[in-house]
Amino acid sequence: MHLFNFLHRGIYEGGADPEYFNSNGPFKGVKRDLYEGGIRVPMIVKWPGKVQPNSKSDHVSAFWDVFPTFSEIVGINKPNNLDGISFLPTLLQNGNQEEHNYLYWEFHEQGGRQSIRKGDWKAVKYDVLKNPGAPMELYNLAEDISEENNVAQSHPEVVKEMQAIFETARTDSDIFTFASETYLSKQ
Repeated sequence: MHLFNFLHRGIYEGGADPEYFNSNGPFKGVKRDLYEGGIRVPMIVKWPGKVQPNSKSDHVSAFWDVFPTFSEIVGINKPNNLDGISFLPTLLQNGNQEEHNYLYWEFHEQGGRQSIRKGDWKAVKYDVLKNPGAPMELYNLAEDISEENNVAQSHPEVVKEMQAIFETARTDSDIFTFASETYLSKQ
């Protein structure tokens, strides 16, 4: 089996200019942004005899789903304390794919950033370390893949639901803190 995960989305590191080749296409943002241009990555799988050639899926997964998928492929149990779920049912097109209730991302750099994807809804908060009450941006990705229209004002019920997830999704860690100064930056 071959997995090809295209991680080289638009980045500014090393003098790169992500605008030059329009590497993010219709997606807003670059790597380490929490807009789709920073986190959406296509994956290609080649597994002769298992994965149907030229098949496609809209299943939403994240990097933390790779370990549970490989665990299932080799027949071992994944640890119970992982957030990831196996996407092997999607690869094999057997129709029994478990879905995430939501996906959560955070970066402590540049003032703190958080994002949630729940179904077609995407919530984004920037500068949360400087301003814990930072306003939430809300996008309906089914209608606005480029995240151009913040619809938070017109969907207060979704904003309330996303805010509740922001308040409970994070697992505290002594090593990976969500703060301007982190354990790693102190070393």
